[in-house]
Amino acid sequence: MQESSESRPDFRIGQRVHSSGDPRRIGTVRYVGPVQGYSGTWVGVDWDNGEGKHDGTINGVQYFQARSERSGSFVRSQNLSSGISLLQALQLRYRGDTTKEEEDEMYVLSASNKRVNVQLVGKDKIQDKLSRLEELTSASVSYLGVSSPGVPCDISTNVPNLKELDLTGNLISEWKDVSTICEQLADLFALNLSYNLMAHDMVGLPHLKCIRILVLNNIGINWTQVEILKQSLLEIEELHLMGNKISTIEPASSFAVQGFDYLRLLNLEDNCIADWNEILKLSQLRSLEQLHLSNNSLIRVFYPDDGMMHELLNGYDSCEESHKPFQNLRCLLLGGNNIEDLASIDSLNSFPQLVDIRLSENPVADPAQGGIPRFVLVARLAKVEMLNGSEVSSRERKESEIRYVRLVMSKMQGNSKELLWLHPRFAELKVFHGIEDEKPLVGAAGPQKMASGLLSITLKCVGASIGEKPSLTKKLPGATTVGKLKILCESFFKLKSIKLKLFLQEEGSPLPMLLDDEMATLTDLGIGNESTILVDEES
Repeated sequence: MQESSESRPDFRIGQRVHSSGDPRRIGTVRYVGPVQGYSGTWVGVDWDNGEGKHDGTINGVQYFQARSERSGSFVRSQNLSSGISLLQALQLRYRGDTTKEEEDEMYVLSASNKRVNVQLVGKDKIQDKLSRLEELTSASVSYLGVSSPGVPCDISTNVPNLKELDLTGNLISEWKDVSTICEQLADLFALNLSYNLMAHDMVGLPHLKCIRILVLNNIGINWTQVEILKQSLLEIEELHLMGNKISTIEPASSFAVQGFDYLRLLNLEDNCIADWNEILKLSQLRSLEQLHLSNNSLIRVFYPDDGMMHELLNGYDSCEESHKPFQNLRCLLLGGNNIEDLASIDSLNSFPQLVDIRLSENPVADPAQGGIPRFVLVARLAKVEMLNGSEVSSRERKESEIRYVRLVMSKMQGNSKELLWLHPRFAELKVFHGIEDEKPLVGAAGPQKMASGLLSITLKCVGASIGEKPSLTKKLPGATTVGKLKILCESFFKLKSIKLKLFLQEEGSPLPMLLDDEMATLTDLGIGNESTILVDEES
C-alpha cells in the first residue's frame, strides 16, 4: 500500500539531521523515498563519523552516493531528529537538570584538537530560573542538535547579554541562520561554529560586524568563502579555520590578501597547504601577530626580498606605500610539516618581529630523522624567545650558542668556506662569545690547555633496574666518544651485564636527546660544560 503524502517525513535532500536520542551522531540527508524490497519511505543518511553500513547502494541499486564505502545507511524518519531552536537548546542546557556524566561530556576542541571541558556558566545560580537566562554572558550548546535560530525576537528577549556562544557540533548549515543569531545578539563578540557543515552557497552577506573571535574549524569552508565573509568581519581579531582541507589562498583581487585590518591571529592548522607561496599571500596583513600552520604539508619556508614582493604583488601597492612582509608577526607555528632544509630555519631570522616558533615534528628538527637538536635551533635562530612551546632563557641561549660554535669548529678543516656558508651565524657568534681557534698544544702549556678543555658532565642514572644511585659529576675530554662514555658509566656506577643507552638532557627541551652514535664525540654532539647526561638501560 502506498504511503499517503500526509504521513511522509518532512526531510529534504541536504538537510542536516542527527540520530534520535544521540545528537552527537550527525549526518546529511542524501535520499528520501522508497527502497526496493522494503515497505514505506526511507531516509538515506551519509554519517559524518563514517559509521554506516554501505555507500548508498542496496541490492545493486544505488540510491545516493555516500562519502565512503560504509558511511551511508537507510533510516526510518522516526529515528531521526531535525533538531531544535537555539533558545530550546539554551533552556535544555541551563534550566534542566543534568547529570555529572552529561556535564563531563560538554566540551570544545582546543587549538591542538583536544577536548577542553566546558564549565556550565553560572549553572548553580540559573538552574530552574528562566528569568536568569538574561544574565548569561557566555554559553555553550555544543552537540545539542541546534538547527535554527527559532523566532528571532526570542533570542534577543531571553539572552540579550550574550557575548560568547559555542555552537560546536550542531545542525546549522545556512549562513542566513548565523546572520539572524548575530543580529539578535548585539554584544556577541565570540562565536564558535566548528563541526557544523556550512553550505558553500552564501545567500546574502552574513551580519557579523561585531564578531571579534570566529571559530570555523571543520565546517568545509574554502578561502573563496572566507573572502566573502571578510566583507562583514569588520572587527575580526581571531579567525580559526582548522581542518577545512584548504590548500590554496585565493584573494578576491591582486596577489595578497587585503583587509582584515584588525586580524591578530589566523589559525590554518590541519589543512593541506604545501606551497609557501600560498602563505606569502597573507604577508600584507598588517596587524597579524600569530599565524598557526601546524600539520599542513609545507616543505620549506622563506622570507621574500623586496624584488620578490614587488613581483608577487604585481604593482598592487603602486598608489600606496608598500609594507614589509609579515611586519608584525611574532608567533609562527610550523609543527608537523615536512620541512627538512636548514635554509628554511635560517630564513626565520629575516621576519622582523618573530620570537615564538614551533618546529617540532619536522624532519629538520627531529634528531631521530637526521635533524638538528634543540641547542642548534636556538643558536641558529637569533631572536627566538619561545621554541616548541618552551621558553628560551638567556642562559640556554648563551650555552647553546657556545656549544654550536664549538660544534662547527670541530668540523672545520682550515678556513672552510662551505661550512661558513652553511652556518651563517657562526662567525658572528664566535666573535660575540670571544671564542678563539684551538691552538696546537706545545711545551708546558700542554697540560694546562688539556685541563681547560675538559668538560664538567653530570651523569644521572634513570634506568629502572639500575637502582637508586647518586648522580656523579666528572671532568671528561671533549674527544670522549659516546661508546667510551658508556664503558666509563659501567665503571663509575659499577654496572654489569646491563646494556646502556645515554640521553642528553637539554634545558627547555621537553624530551632528552638520545645519543645513539657511538663514534660521535662530546664535541661532535655540541655537548658543553655543565651538561647533564641520563644513563638508562636498553629496553
